[in-house]
Amino acid sequence: MLFRSIQPYSGPPPALTLTTDELARLAADELVLKQVRVGNGGRGVAVMDIHATPQLIWSRILNYGMYPRWVDNVSACEVYKKEGPYIFTRFVLDPMGMNVEYFIKHTYDAKGSWLTWTLDYSRQSDLDDSVGYWRVTPITTDPPRSRLEYSVDIRFKGWIPQFAQDMIAKSGLTNAAAWVKKQSEG
Repeated sequence: MLFRSIQPYSGPPPALTLTTDELARLAADELVLKQVRVGNGGRGVAVMDIHATPQLIWSRILNYGMYPRWVDNVSACEVYKKEGPYIFTRFVLDPMGMNVEYFIKHTYDAKGSWLTWTLDYSRQSDLDDSVGYWRVTPITTDPPRSRLEYSVDIRFKGWIPQFAQDMIAKSGLTNAAAWVKKQSEG
């Protein structure tokens, strides 16, 4: 069993507060990013409005087999177990010529329209720890428009230069929202 260095979510993720400026940016179809540096990593939230129904957006997020085709730097992704609301997936990333393999335990609540995750601590991952969530909230029905939130808190094993951590964190948040928008609206 690996040590948990990040507090996992127990239940739905906390409500996100957006400023008037951030709401205006979302209305203009811009991405809103919020980041906090924490130790050897950090957490961030990407928020984006998408012209699609929550059901369509979830069909993209939960289609793990398509991640290598849809998501930059994902070279492999597969579900290796399902138990009730839990979905266990293996990811392999290849950013900047590095291979990073990690195992995630997702908790999906379709009724609440959220999904949280932690590492699958029963398996050995190349990350020290990772916790995060997806949330999809309907905004309008005609035309359909939904708000997507993606948050990740990550700790890397060993020493990684700060510029590399910043680049991975920012590009990860931006790419996560962008690929879902592209696949949901396209």
